[in-house]
Amino acid sequence: MRVIANASLGVQLPGSSEIRFGTDGWRAVIADDFTYANLRRVADAAGRVFAADSPGGRIIVGYDTRFEAGNFARAAAEVIATHGLDVLVSDRYVPTPTLCWAVAHDDAAVGGVMLTASHNPAEYNGFKLRMADGGASPVPFTQRVEDELRDEAPTERGMYAEANIASAYIEALRDAVDAETIRGAGLRVVVDSLYGAGREYLADTLEALGVEVIALHGTENPAFGGLHPEPIPPWVDEARELVRMESCDAGFFTDGDADRIGACDRHGEFVNPHRIIGLLTQHLVTDKGLSGRVIKTVSTSVLVDRLGQALGLEVVTTPVGFKGIYEEMVAGNVLLGGEESGGIGIPTHVRERDGLLMALLLTEMMAQRGKGLGELVTEMFEVTGPLEYSRVDLRLTPEAMASFRERMPELAPTELGGLEVLEIQRADGIKFLLPDDAWLLLRTSGTEPLVRVYAEASSAGVVDDLLAAGRALADGSA
Repeated sequence: MRVIANASLGVQLPGSSEIRFGTDGWRAVIADDFTYANLRRVADAAGRVFAADSPGGRIIVGYDTRFEAGNFARAAAEVIATHGLDVLVSDRYVPTPTLCWAVAHDDAAVGGVMLTASHNPAEYNGFKLRMADGGASPVPFTQRVEDELRDEAPTERGMYAEANIASAYIEALRDAVDAETIRGAGLRVVVDSLYGAGREYLADTLEALGVEVIALHGTENPAFGGLHPEPIPPWVDEARELVRMESCDAGFFTDGDADRIGACDRHGEFVNPHRIIGLLTQHLVTDKGLSGRVIKTVSTSVLVDRLGQALGLEVVTTPVGFKGIYEEMVAGNVLLGGEESGGIGIPTHVRERDGLLMALLLTEMMAQRGKGLGELVTEMFEVTGPLEYSRVDLRLTPEAMASFRERMPELAPTELGGLEVLEIQRADGIKFLLPDDAWLLLRTSGTEPLVRVYAEASSAGVVDDLLAAGRALADGSA
């Protein structure tokens, strides 16, 4: 392996003091609000709730590669342990799906805690709660944790143990794919972990399966080398260029805690998460003979709906965030669930997102079919028809953000980008349905202080027009 070092709001802003759990945990800026004192307050509250539900149960604690993450994890562990809980801490950094898998496959475990801010910038850290099945904590549970918060940090400290929670998980990843077929395909890929918790894990696993790997941004760098650890352009542009330069078959990218996946084909063309969800659905059904419902979020491509219809699968749409997908997984008969941000999960593995497993399944699909990702996308479009998608994130001033929130319930344009508005949905943000399955969605982020504008249509030009219309609606210039 070649290693190349360089080629509802849950976020607290600096100066705020309120601790709230958002779409996936509590996140805050390190040294401003994410302090040892606040962390211990949150850990104390979580320990109280876990202990009330499962006295003496086991809590597993993991952490990613951010600044002080390991020390933060151990500080949380010693507080949680004061509530009579059996606490295990990972002996090294791990991806979030590793922690989730470890909890789900430990009969003594009643929950988990992950110290990570996922795809947020390096100055953030966060506190994720996981339930006994490895899935995200439901809102009623996190509300109870918020209700248990004390004004002062606890001073009592308990005992915890350290353990290797990664080895069994890595073995499970290898068992999930056809190692012999992958080994015989002679594939060569770039893996860009963006300095996050996927570093070494994905590259080493692919190498063990016989894939030649060039690892990018896989060294220790808590500042992420100035990169935003989200597996989308422009942050993965260096990796995309490396795939072209080195004549690799594909590139795989993971976010800060490796629960999200991004990819590119041999030409460096970005394969967005919508297309990855589609490819994986095809692979699981056509190549592996599986079936079940497909769950997607409201911001995910209509491509998934068209593919589900072609394959005879029920497709269910949920609000943005993996919690809605998790609830459907608990209900049962789910093949796969995915969101436009790259979080994709298969409940037979664990009821959570796993960027590493998705990369391995894409590798298996290429190996079994003898085709690259670009060719596979082209074949998929022969079934679904072409669709283009894009998203812009708008950082508005506090005043502009407040104005948008006030105006959003009343927004009701009759046309956008020259297209007639056929229907308006307001269940999660505001989504405008347009002719030929085109759509525009505006919503405030649940993890960052910004407005996200999403658009999809049959051509990139129409998408650009819709994004421009969306910007105008968000900033009030329309």
